Amino acid sequence: MKIFYAEYMKDYSTYTFSYVPYVVFRSTGEMTEIYDGGFLPYTGNIHLDHHIYYKSRSLRINLNSFEPGSENRRVDRKFENLEISVKWIPIHEFPISDTDFLGFCNEYSNQRFKGGEMGLDRLQFILKSPFLTDIIEFQLGGKLAGYVFVGQNNEMVHYWYSFYELEAFQELPLGKFMMLEIIRQSQQTDRKYCYLGTCYGAHSLYKVRDFKGVEFNDGTRWSTDVKLLKEWCKTDDSPLEMDRFKQLAPEEANRVIQHILNS
Repeated sequence: MKIFYAEYMKDYSTYTFSYVPYVVFRSTGEMTEIYDGGFLPYTGNIHLDHHIYYKSRSLRINLNSFEPGSENRRVDRKFENLEISVKWIPIHEFPISDTDFLGFCNEYSNQRFKGGEMGLDRLQFILKSPFLTDIIEFQLGGKLAGYVFVGQNNEMVHYWYSFYELEAFQELPLGKFMMLEIIRQSQQTDRKYCYLGTCYGAHSLYKVRDFKGVEFNDGTRWSTDVKLLKEWCKTDDSPLEMDRFKQLAPEEANRVIQHILNS
């Protein structure tokens, strides 16, 4: 994969000079390697001539370790008497220009996305991007309940964006159920990982609490230290005085370097 770096912040007091890594999309054949490197699709600039990925503290479920927990069983009980339909529709078979579909997604994003960040122009950019391979349609009792945009291959699934009915099923934990069902179906089809996007801030902790098999990318490797992840999420709104490596005690910093040398 092709990586480039963009210069960002500087701090001479701690000799910290940050560079933000990006990956240039070349083919879907690199998908597994790119996600494994902690990168996710970037759609913040719809005017770029090339599609790129950004590096982040991303989260994934190791499907070999996943099993339903008490919260998952609680969610399932809410849906056990409902007729449920889940259709994985390849993007080339989906009517992405359908006005009802676009209106549904746009209405949800206007109400639930921070700052209404998913305008129609960006939505259409995403729908035509090479990152999106399938749209998953959920119905409950014959009524449209929601959509999930995913990127997938035979090793992994990326749960990218979700849009769901906000009024008809408001008494149900619909968002949690959709995520759980896709994790479950990804496991049933022998994928290795289900990626759930970024994990920053206390509002992201539901992903950590709700599912077993959680791993997060700490910038260098995938970690299963959920306790550490929770600590980071709870303090994300407070600026760091220096990067996390410089904050380590010498013995721990040496262990990190040795781990890198041995990997």
